[in-house]
Amino acid sequence: MPEPTQKELPDLYRPWMEIANKLAHLIESHQLRAHVNKMPLLSCALLRTYREQRLAHLVLGFLSMGYVWQEGDAHPQKVLPRNLALPFVEVSSILGLPPILVHSDLVLTNWMKKNPEGPLEIRNLDTIVSFPGGESLRGFVLVTVLVEKAAVPGIMALVQAVNAISPPDQDTLLQALQRLKLSIQDMTSTLGQMHDGAGASPVFYSSASDYVDPDIFYAVIRIFLSGWKDNPAMPMGLIYEGVSEEPLQYSGGSAAQSTVLHAVDEFLGIRHSQESADFLCRMRDYMPPSHKAFLEDIHSAPSLRDHVLSSGHGPLRTAYNQCLETLAELRSYHITIVTKYLVTAAARAKSRGLSPLPGPPRALEDRGTGGTQVLSFLKSVRNRTLEMILQPSG
Repeated sequence: MPEPTQKELPDLYRPWMEIANKLAHLIESHQLRAHVNKMPLLSCALLRTYREQRLAHLVLGFLSMGYVWQEGDAHPQKVLPRNLALPFVEVSSILGLPPILVHSDLVLTNWMKKNPEGPLEIRNLDTIVSFPGGESLRGFVLVTVLVEKAAVPGIMALVQAVNAISPPDQDTLLQALQRLKLSIQDMTSTLGQMHDGAGASPVFYSSASDYVDPDIFYAVIRIFLSGWKDNPAMPMGLIYEGVSEEPLQYSGGSAAQSTVLHAVDEFLGIRHSQESADFLCRMRDYMPPSHKAFLEDIHSAPSLRDHVLSSGHGPLRTAYNQCLETLAELRSYHITIVTKYLVTAAARAKSRGLSPLPGPPRALEDRGTGGTQVLSFLKSVRNRTLEMILQPSG
């Protein structure tokens, strides 16, 4: 989570920022495509720093999603114009990311502190770029930011634990596993603030309206996180004008693109079903290359699970199992959230009839924004996590 001191691009790129700063309004008034079509074609060569490049990827990702989905999934735009496609592919190539809005854009680099000296809490945070969805969109992004923040002590403990396996240091390893468990628990309670205003802390939100409304998420926000792979609304993909004459296919943003649970799975030695594992492996191509390399380092490190099994160390086995149980609880809670925001909201949208909300995205009714059959996938990874729990020896 880089501290986002970079909120503006160099002056040359003002045409991008001017559109990004009023993106939600332009989409809602059906004017975004017209504004994008008038943008000058700019090279990314003058983006000097990594943070400028990441901000450019964020901005161009938002513009692309808005351009494609401005009229909803019934009338997606099948061609991304060259003045958007060429710089987006250029900066994506520099960063080693695909040319689509990814989790690390939407969340990791899309937050700023209102008061730079203040705490990293939601009342002191705002997004840099937004889609339609108002406070619900803001809540969705910023609660996810805080879930990533809650994972930081766990990731640090995980690294310490890996280094304590060989040569073995049982005390350090035990303490690290206990810190990892607490971090996963903190992630779960933070995730709860997605749909429960104050969540676990009554001072967490500045007002009762700052939460994610399931109907707004389902009917308004979700379409702008959707990609053009495994999406019935875009079965062929998207043509990037000036880049390829053939349509290209990329998955939409997904929590599966967050490095955190991939890292925990690798560390705990969880092996998912072939179908789930294939999807999760594909999602690693949507992570920053340094994140992907981190996961590969954990994978190639000595096996924690083998060490726990061979050590015969009872407290270590207990701590390992508690990490698995806590992770399964997080995944069960994620299923509860997805059921509320996807399944229940879809049923309500179908029965609503006349409504001030736009028609919900029909093509994605049972799919996550990454393109999966979402509930069966989430239940599969949760169940496999539980299956990994070690039974008492002897």
